[in-house]
Amino acid sequence: MNTTEFQRRYGTGMTPPSRRLLAGELLTPLRLALDPAQYKRLPRHIDGRDRPVMLLPGLGAGPASMWLIRRYLRRCGFRTWDWGQGKNHGDVDQLTPSVIECLRSLVDRLNTPIALVGWSLGGYIAREIAREHPELVSRVVTLGSPVVGGPKYTAVSHVYERRGLSMDALEAATLERYTRPIERPVHAIYSEADGVVAWQACIDRFSDDVEHIQVTGSHVGLGFSKQVLRLLPELLDA
Repeated sequence: MNTTEFQRRYGTGMTPPSRRLLAGELLTPLRLALDPAQYKRLPRHIDGRDRPVMLLPGLGAGPASMWLIRRYLRRCGFRTWDWGQGKNHGDVDQLTPSVIECLRSLVDRLNTPIALVGWSLGGYIAREIAREHPELVSRVVTLGSPVVGGPKYTAVSHVYERRGLSMDALEAATLERYTRPIERPVHAIYSEADGVVAWQACIDRFSDDVEHIQVTGSHVGLGFSKQVLRLLPELLDA
């Protein structure tokens, strides 16, 4: 499906998040600090049965940004690995082959496919790896990840425009990839209060095996959300 067909079918009203929502992202650290006890109430008696999980951070972030997810999954009996690429600089074409190489090495060592949890752009990369190499992936969980438009419907589109990239061309390229289906289950977590990625861009209207799960809170808070943390063990153990 090209951009024109997409707009005809689903409308042209999709835009990046409003300035009000983006401003709300700045309050996320304060909200987290006001309720530190919430994490003590998370379920602890979960058996992840040593299932392997790789964590992929969002644009501009590194493995440290997913420390709470990593900590909780390990407490629940999962084994976790970072993606091995350091900070996510946003060049998908450069990052993806390196992640695939790291993932393949891990799959060969463990002799089992691995679940991918990706935050924002990390989730987009996780989906594309599952699309291209389903033999390496058991399932995918995305957190506020744009699945249509590339960066076009995000608050960081200007970063790519400064690199001389066309938002329309990136949107068309993203839609073109749907001619090849994703053959692994995808669980897409999103929030309508997301101030970085338009929540409508997180909805996959094309893939067959996608579960969309709405939560509350900001984009920056998805990796620290009690709702998200509660969901992850069940989604990864499905």
